[in-house]
Amino acid sequence: METAKSAVPFTPPPTIAATPKDTIFRDGTASLYRFRPTPGGEADATNIPFLLVPSMINKWYVLDLRPGFSMAESMVEHGIDTYLLDWGTPNDEDRYLNWELIIAKLARMVRRVKRHTGADKVALLGYCMGGTLSSIYTSLHQEDVAAFINLTAPIDFSKGGLLRTLVDEKWFDPYAMTAAGNLPAPQMESGFTSLRPTSKFSKWIMFADKRQTPGFVESFNALEQWAGDNIPFPAEAYQTYIHELYQQNLLYKGEHFVGGKRADLGNITCPVLTVVASRDTICPAEAATAMNDLVSSEDQSVLTIGGGHVGAVVGSRAPKQLYPAVAEWLIERFGKDAAPSLREVDAEELEPMEARTLELEAMTVAQLRRVLRQHDIVTSGNKAELVARVIAHEFDLSGEEE
Repeated sequence: METAKSAVPFTPPPTIAATPKDTIFRDGTASLYRFRPTPGGEADATNIPFLLVPSMINKWYVLDLRPGFSMAESMVEHGIDTYLLDWGTPNDEDRYLNWELIIAKLARMVRRVKRHTGADKVALLGYCMGGTLSSIYTSLHQEDVAAFINLTAPIDFSKGGLLRTLVDEKWFDPYAMTAAGNLPAPQMESGFTSLRPTSKFSKWIMFADKRQTPGFVESFNALEQWAGDNIPFPAEAYQTYIHELYQQNLLYKGEHFVGGKRADLGNITCPVLTVVASRDTICPAEAATAMNDLVSSEDQSVLTIGGGHVGAVVGSRAPKQLYPAVAEWLIERFGKDAAPSLREVDAEELEPMEARTLELEAMTVAQLRRVLRQHDIVTSGNKAELVARVIAHEFDLSGEEE
């Protein structure tokens, strides 16, 4: 006679990183993805492309974890032209990948997005360490960044909580940790486990308690897959990250240099949104909001999301709080504006103008921007604005008096 088995419903393996995308550029181990617009839709809700920059510590797909719990998917559904930098998995020879080379790689990715879209600037969202790197990049290349979203990324590392204490220079030597090469993934994982030593036990207690809750097992399995998919950290970059930022707090002090240039956050003048999580122990709120105290942006705000460092991004609140808030913030600043005012058109001009308009509307945004650049005309704006700008120039409709 068979023994009765526990009535736990079968759950198929989670669907990870499911948002359709194309790889448009590769740079060493890194890749640049462009997420495809929704079928029948247009990625024209904003005038600028949107680049997601995840941390180098974990795999990128925390920003596209699973359907319904994906920053990338939500941005696409809001009609935002969305890209993502996948840092890739470092090889042994990447132990010499230093801070300057990493920022240069991010710069190349931004240039590739600009070239792909024809845009003058991009909006950046940096998550965790990716946000710290993006803030440094933005301070050095403000001319390329239309807006910056800091998603739970530390800026004032003196407020870094227990993690800052664990790597205090009195007892932690990043150079010794990486003397043999890249910091192995198990060592990275053990450091985060030490923040909550009982976390591996408590999560299984939670699993037993909530496994019958609809959707819980799928969410648990997806997060487990991502959390266990750890990667090594390039040795030289790790040394700089820990020594100059965590231990010496040079970025916050305005004394951090990259390639001989000072990363002064006061150079940042674009709109800035800092997102903090209410129960974040990896990046406490005050470590992230320090960004707003340093930048020169007139348009700056702080958004608080319920949850921890990861839960705020992929937890149950994220689709209701984080994703729509980010999309609305971008659309509010870079959404469709009124087309340029035009002078009245004579009847004899109407037919050729309508024909040219149809021709222009068949072009891509990138093609339209190339046309405008040929005449030294500003290329920012959505597709309708670009068409109107070309028509205004070609048919001399500016309405300006000689």
